[in-house]
Amino acid sequence: MSIIVERFNKIKSNINKDVNIIAISKTFTFEHIKPLLDIGHNHFGENKVQEADMKWSNHKKSNKNLSLHMVGKLQSNKSKKAVELFDYIHSLDNQKLAISLSRFELKLKKNLKYFIQVNVGLESQKSGILPNLLDDFYSFCTKELNLNIVGLMAIPPNDGKEDDYFKYLYEANASLGLEHLSMGMSADYKIALKYETTFVRLGSSIFGTRA
Repeated sequence: MSIIVERFNKIKSNINKDVNIIAISKTFTFEHIKPLLDIGHNHFGENKVQEADMKWSNHKKSNKNLSLHMVGKLQSNKSKKAVELFDYIHSLDNQKLAISLSRFELKLKKNLKYFIQVNVGLESQKSGILPNLLDDFYSFCTKELNLNIVGLMAIPPNDGKEDDYFKYLYEANASLGLEHLSMGMSADYKIALKYETTFVRLGSSIFGTRA
C-alpha cells in the first residue's frame, strides 16, 4: 500500500462518513495522486484552471464518477473553461464572476454546485465576500442568476481563533438554510469538524509537502 493511501485511510478513519474529503492535488503530478484514484476516491481539488485542464480533462471523460473542485481564486475570464471542467466552485466571491459563470452555465447547459467564499478574517490580501455583504450577495446569486449555491467556504487566518471563524461560518450557513460547508484544511480540519463541515480540503496531509 502506498504512503498516500495509508495517510488517506488514517484520516478517513477519524472522520464521519458524511464528510467529503477533497484531496487537494494542485502542483502534484497525476502519477503522484493516482494511488487515490486507484482505490476509488473521486473528490479532487485544484486551484488553477490551466493546470486542472491539462491534468484532468481526459480522465473526466473516462471517469464519470470523478468530482473536480475549483478551490482557488477564479478570474471571470476563465469562467467558460471552469464551467466545462469543474463540478464544484468553492471560491465564488464577486458579482462579476457570478454573472460570467451563470452565462456560461446557460451556454454549456451545465449546472455546477457553488460555495460562496467568505472573508471571515476581514483580511485585505484574501478573497471572499465580506460578512456584512453576504446576505445580499447570496440573494443576488440565487434569485437573479439562479446559481446553485450549496454552502459557504472560508480560509480563516492562522491566528489561533479558528474556532470563532468556523462557528461564525456554521451559523451563517444555517441562517441561509444551506446544506453544505467547505471549511478545514490540513492544519485545522479537526477544528472544522466540530462545526459540522461537510467538505474538508486536504492536500499536504495526504500527498506530502509540496515542492
